[in-house]
Amino acid sequence: MSILEDVRDKLAGLGAGALLVSAPANVRYLSGFTSPEDGVVVVTGDRAALVTDGRYTAQAGEESRLEVVIAPSWEECLVEMVGGERLAVESEHLSLQRFRRLAERLGAEPVAAEGFLTSFRLIKTEEEIRDLREAARITDEAFERVVPMIEPGVREIEVALELERHMRLAGSDGPGFHIIVASGKRSAMPHGVASTKVIASGDLVTLDFGAVYHGYHADMTRAVAVGPIDPELRRLFDAVSEAQEAALAAVGPGRTGRELDAIARDLLAGHALADAFSHSLGHGTGLEIHEGPRLSHRSQDLLAPGMSVTVEPGVYRPGFGGVRIEDLAIVTEDGCEVISKSPKSFRQV
Repeated sequence: MSILEDVRDKLAGLGAGALLVSAPANVRYLSGFTSPEDGVVVVTGDRAALVTDGRYTAQAGEESRLEVVIAPSWEECLVEMVGGERLAVESEHLSLQRFRRLAERLGAEPVAAEGFLTSFRLIKTEEEIRDLREAARITDEAFERVVPMIEPGVREIEVALELERHMRLAGSDGPGFHIIVASGKRSAMPHGVASTKVIASGDLVTLDFGAVYHGYHADMTRAVAVGPIDPELRRLFDAVSEAQEAALAAVGPGRTGRELDAIARDLLAGHALADAFSHSLGHGTGLEIHEGPRLSHRSQDLLAPGMSVTVEPGVYRPGFGGVRIEDLAIVTEDGCEVISKSPKSFRQV
């Protein structure tokens, strides 16, 4: 059964006969259109079309797997395509103003279908997994090329720019998110985006970044020591490394996000670092850098073959420093395939 047939079956279960897809990642998922922020997909009982404007006539014609409709206003096309059917919308991606306007124009309030395509995107196809592997390969290559430049006197932003340059030259669509290069005390910032800080001897440098290939996001974190570091920083590194390896080894079908998170959290607690682990263990990646499944202490998401997950425990001590280690993996029938290949053992440059 095709995705569109599954979509129509799910629509019928909601009592709707048409669907408006407006979330960019979902527009791209269904259509293949690489400028999804400037288009929507409309699915009815007998049609599925990408609706965009005249700027994208050539691009949409080349890229879209669906019928292409070029129009100055997608709302006009939507009303025409829906006819008298009940419309379902992605409620988390539609403003209240537009929701009300559609209700007025259609003569009935749309069905609010939150997370309508989430379950479809959780399990990656072989083509999607190939794209994730290539994104991870580019990420690994960029890391190895950049490590030699991490030395005293180099600014964090210079490292980030080199990472982006290497990823783009190797075929990446671009960086998957703002590149994190956090050194010294700034390594205690889980989202310490690269700054103008100068890297110094004795710093532990966290690098969190990922390439994007055909829209699919890799995500990897490594920590590099610049010369000898404080023994307490090394203790933090070793504890996080132990927790990351244990949680990653447990990834497999049938495990919940909560169970995996607990493995890392309990190990860090044994090192008196439970309070320093301030975020969840990981998340899925795909057309978005953060998507399901979630690996957290609240998540009951059940892993299944074909899902992608990151495993990234970290500990942070404000005013002192921190460390995080992250790999990207694909859940298999009997465990997982780790597609982040860069060495992650303690590394001093």
